[in-house]
Amino acid sequence: MDLLSDTLEKYNAVSLSEMDTVKLMNRTETKYVFAASQLPHILEGLSSDYHMLEIDGIRRSAYTTVYFDTEELKFYHEHHNGKLSRQKIRIRKYMDSDQAFIEVKTKNSKGRTIKKREKEAALSAILSENAAAFVTKHVEIDPKAISAKLWNSYRRITLVNLRSKERVTLDLDLEFIHEGEKVKVHEIVIGEVKQEKYNVNSSFIQQMRSFHIRSMSMSKYCLGSVLLKKEMNSKAFKEGLKYNKFKEKVLTIDKIKNGSSQ
Repeated sequence: MDLLSDTLEKYNAVSLSEMDTVKLMNRTETKYVFAASQLPHILEGLSSDYHMLEIDGIRRSAYTTVYFDTEELKFYHEHHNGKLSRQKIRIRKYMDSDQAFIEVKTKNSKGRTIKKREKEAALSAILSENAAAFVTKHVEIDPKAISAKLWNSYRRITLVNLRSKERVTLDLDLEFIHEGEKVKVHEIVIGEVKQEKYNVNSSFIQQMRSFHIRSMSMSKYCLGSVLLKKEMNSKAFKEGLKYNKFKEKVLTIDKIKNGSSQ
């Protein structure tokens, strides 16, 4: 086995049903971006504080997501412009459990993330009647005004804290797709600490500090849009796409890909 697989095996498993107590649909989020080569070393030594999600023997769960936005990219630009209260609409499929959900994520003015979701029959670039009704209920927008703008896929490792309401997700093997163009970013991991209330004493947060990895706001939708910018042919993603405020994040990723320190 490779080093990462060896490290994952050191964790006790937790099932999906056992994770019900840490759904954390209303939470704080602290995100990190670091080199995939660091992941086994970061996970080393944390198995006494966390269990790891396992589904049918799989610990690196496959996810596929399609993001929806307006032709003017309302949700993308609200994030880029730093709007305190903003939303994202997506359909996400948990490939290993074969479940799909229509989801609305709201970041409120107090910095909390509130996620609403409802089961969908399938992953689709077209909103079903059920999905359209769900969007109408939770977002002040006509569902007919939005369409699929970006697909992404990745594998996720999920840690569950044994002592407090905390989950840590580690997304790797990231790929972004739009209109047949694909960008792979397998060199990075996006880590996210989800807590009921921010707690700096989290073992994972302390591990990040020991590796000198600083937290960084990161949206996979926005990141994928920027990385695909030069590849995309659709009018919405040409020169009109604002990305100045994301340049530092792209530079960080470029440094990681080139093997430089963060």
